[in-house]
Amino acid sequence: MPLPSGIHSLGTPFIELQSVDSTNNYALAQIHAKLAQPGTCYFAHEQTSGKGQKGKTWATERGMNVIISIVLKPDFLQPIRQFQLSACVAVATHQLFSKYCGSSLKIKWPNDIYWKDRKLGGILIENIVRSGELAGTWDWSVVGIGININQVSFADDIKNAISLKQVTGNSFDQIDLAKKLCLSIDHFIRGLWTTERRLYWKCITDFFIRKSKWLNLKKTTASFQLL
Repeated sequence: MPLPSGIHSLGTPFIELQSVDSTNNYALAQIHAKLAQPGTCYFAHEQTSGKGQKGKTWATERGMNVIISIVLKPDFLQPIRQFQLSACVAVATHQLFSKYCGSSLKIKWPNDIYWKDRKLGGILIENIVRSGELAGTWDWSVVGIGININQVSFADDIKNAISLKQVTGNSFDQIDLAKKLCLSIDHFIRGLWTTERRLYWKCITDFFIRKSKWLNLKKTTASFQLL
């Protein structure tokens, strides 16, 4: 069965940025400038004004962590399925890092990755839906992910952060992990349109903290922009 037009190999191309305010901002600017290519992953060695959920910032140490934004063109999905994409990315992220962190790694709604009671990373998806004659068409998504990898010192106002190095005692190649994360997300997104969706949703319920809360939600918290 051929893939829908909106599914592209994620992480190709893989573009490294030395320093940006926000990888999501950079990716959105590329989209609006009509320079974006579906599947592109923007990796930042330094992010000065990263975005978090509910307007929070995401501060990281230069050259220590996974800071990426992946450009998707999810036109094979209806906009009302945005929650499914959000959950899909969270599970794909969990699946990769649970190989290193074990069963103590969980997903906390909306899109936080926790090891026990400490935050390993977060996800922020920003979407673009067309207006006008093509109103309701889900045109683009930018999947922003930040995972603490080798950083061991955090700002005083960040009380519950933890890194993969602190969990495992080992250092990691963050670029290699970012590319593996693209592959993991690619795998799970392809499952969104297959007959394996029921098994996929069973997988999701196994990993979320406070399952009853998010299962009752009808809408995702991901933000939308109109073209």
